[in-house]
Amino acid sequence: MSDHDTTETAPRTLEQLRAAVSAIEDGSAEAPGGPTPAEVRRPPAAGASKPPAGESPRIPPPDPKATDEDADPYAVARAVVLRLLTGAPKSRSELEKALRRKGCPDDVAAEVLDRYEEVGLVDDEAYAQTFVRSKQAGRGLARRALSHELRKKGVDEELARSVLDEIDPEDERARAHELVEKKLRSMHGLDRAVQTRRLAGMLARKGYGPEVARLVINEALDARPEHQRD
Repeated sequence: MSDHDTTETAPRTLEQLRAAVSAIEDGSAEAPGGPTPAEVRRPPAAGASKPPAGESPRIPPPDPKATDEDADPYAVARAVVLRLLTGAPKSRSELEKALRRKGCPDDVAAEVLDRYEEVGLVDDEAYAQTFVRSKQAGRGLARRALSHELRKKGVDEELARSVLDEIDPEDERARAHELVEKKLRSMHGLDRAVQTRRLAGMLARKGYGPEVARLVINEALDARPEHQRD
């Protein structure tokens, strides 16, 4: 997530937190300490800072002191979810596990998360799309590795498959080429067999299939002067 500042003020007490959550649920445009559903989707005003593409809107963090033992369990659950969403996007499964660790009853967790799905603050499809773009750009992961990562995050298998089906095979192959070219910069002086083995291992760890790896590696090595025939 970006570290850019938010212009809104975080709730400082449980009562303020309740007011913020109530405003979100009522669709009020004057939600204290947090965005309403309309604000989540509203484009920024002219001159306002805009979050990077694919990044979820920042949600001001609730005061951790608001989650005391005597609080309404629904208010506690809401506070936990809002606080977690301020740090980084989360899947519904990750939020459920966090609430369970906090001792939140399953029925309360389900009701709170259902409501936050309705207002768009919890959205596994958007989460999966953002996660895939991030891991493709940052680590060059291919479909197989991305599928494994999404499964670990608790994203529904059918939903994950739908998001991964949007990946263009040509884009994935181009990314494999970039990874191979970058790796080859540190492999001068090694013979072709060693280079091939190490490159294949690197691509396999990132989820590329053996056929794609073979084609990309051969193309890259054939183009290097030291491997060209006289």
